[in-house]
Parts: sequence; structure tokens; C-alpha cells
Amino acid sequence: MKTILCFGDSNTWGFNPSNGERYPKAIRWPTVLAAALGAEFPGKYEVIAEGQNGRTTVWEDPVGHKKGSAYLLPCLETHKPVDLVIIMLGTNDLKHRFGLSSYDVARGVAYLAGMVKTSEFGPGNSAPAVLIVAPPPFGKLSAFDQEFEGGAEKSLTLGRDILAYAAQKGFPRFDAGGVIRSSDRDGIHLEPEEHRRLGAALASRVVDIIGEPRTAP
Repeated sequence: MKTILCFGDSNTWGFNPSNGERYPKAIRWPTVLAAALGAEFPGKYEVIAEGQNGRTTVWEDPVGHKKGSAYLLPCLETHKPVDLVIIMLGTNDLKHRFGLSSYDVARGVAYLAGMVKTSEFGPGNSAPAVLIVAPPPFGKLSAFDQEFEGGAEKSLTLGRDILAYAAQKGFPRFDAGGVIRSSDRDGIHLEPEEHRRLGAALASRVVDIIGEPRTAP
């Protein structure tokens, strides 16, 4: 069985933009990914969801323990051996209090991918494979408009910069903005249909990167 770790923020956690609660497990995109892989390769993949509301890439948030780089390696060691780490972060780095450009955020995402590739938490103490997923641009901000002041404009170039920087560093990448859009209910979270689209779209990308599980003779 191959293990996939989904390392992300509230959209990986399953934040519901209609009421601020958590979607049922079956709706969340990591679960959809697991179901899609399981339908084609029964019992061959395990998908672990590691989403945290407000998680950043490498920036210390004064409001809570949100720094992704501080938790990534302990998380990988906990679930070792991990075959693939899917990183979908960057949205929270656009909060007004950080004052970052989309390029700076892209560098933070790539730094996390580099941490994965220099670790020994994959099979046989190797490094896991990594897939960088660039989040979609913001929708219409409402409840989060002050917290993300100026972020909507930066979100328009975030995906481009994440994908370009990932390509420069040689990391596999996926443009979520090409298949999903953020909800206009709050501007940053996903509706159920978008979770379904994202999970289904990532399934084939996963197989491309880590291959089909071998069938025992």
C-alpha cells in the first residue's frame, strides 16, 4: 500500500463557507481522492489528510501555532513511510499582517517541498515524492475581507508564481485554479462540488508521480 499525505490549510481540513463548520468527511477533497484511487486500485493507496485552519508555509503567525514548516517534519515522521506529500498552501500567507508578495509566498511553498525532498521519511529511508498544488484565486471576500485586505489582488498571481517557482526547482505541480474556483460565500473556501472536482483531478496526477501499485504475483 502506498501512503499519500495531504498537507494543507482549511480547504484540506474541510472548512464549510456556508456556516464555518467542517464538512462531513466524505465531502472533503482528500477523501474524494482516496475514493477515486480506491475505485481503480482497491486497497492499494492510503490517503492521510493533514489540514489545519490558518496554516501558513514558513511564516510565524502571532495568532496561534500555524507555521507549516514547524510541523511538517514531525508530521512526516509520524506517518512514515510516506510515498507522496501533496502540499496545497499559500492562501493564508496572503493575510494583510504578513505583507508578502505572491512571489514570496511561492518561495515559502517551495521551501516546504524542499524539506520533504531532503527528509528520510519515505520508503527505505528515502525521501517521499512531492506534489505542489497551487490554490485557486480568491472569490468575493466577505467575512475575511479585513484579514485578507489586499490579498485578493495578490491571489490572482499566486498560482502563476507558485507554479513557476516549483518548475524552477524541478517539483511536480498542479494548478488547482484550472479546475476549481473559490466560493463567493466567503472568498477563500470551497463548495462541495469543488472538493469533488479537485479530489478527482488529483487522482490521475498521483498515479503519474508515484506509479500504479504493484500486484503481488
